[in-house]
Amino acid sequence: MLEETVFPVTGILPARGSLMLDLVFLAMFAVVPLLGLSIYLAKQGKYQAHKTLQLVLGIVLLIAVTAFEIDMRFFTDWEALAKPSKYWSDAFPNPVKLTLWVHLCFAVPTFVLWVVVIVQALRKFASPPTPNAHSHFHKKVGYLAAGGMTMTAVTGWVFYYIAFVA
Repeated sequence: MLEETVFPVTGILPARGSLMLDLVFLAMFAVVPLLGLSIYLAKQGKYQAHKTLQLVLGIVLLIAVTAFEIDMRFFTDWEALAKPSKYWSDAFPNPVKLTLWVHLCFAVPTFVLWVVVIVQALRKFASPPTPNAHSHFHKKVGYLAAGGMTMTAVTGWVFYYIAFVA
């Protein structure tokens, strides 16, 4: 029987996370404040700056999430990295997996909300953007998306700690 080769963790943080896990973990520390800045710009009437920042964030997050999903599905065995956690359990409920499910309950709907907010904004606001009949919907759903992104970050940080640090 061949022994399984254990490869060293290639992350950049002093934890068991992979490079992609570490990068996403760290990136969210920039995304949340930039999202707050974007909302501030809109409140100041700087709609073009708000639009530009939102599009940049949206594109960067789409690329990051796509790369992250490819890495998690084909290259990184996150469960093997998480098994040394003091919170890992082979019995039900597994606190690590439970924390991941809570995170996904925010991440998936937030992704959908962001797509809706961005696509509708591109369709319904002029260029350069100015307030119009779509503004009320955009503001309401945009705040939901921002709250979702904040909770996605917070629950992602908790998951990372529980799975790869503890």
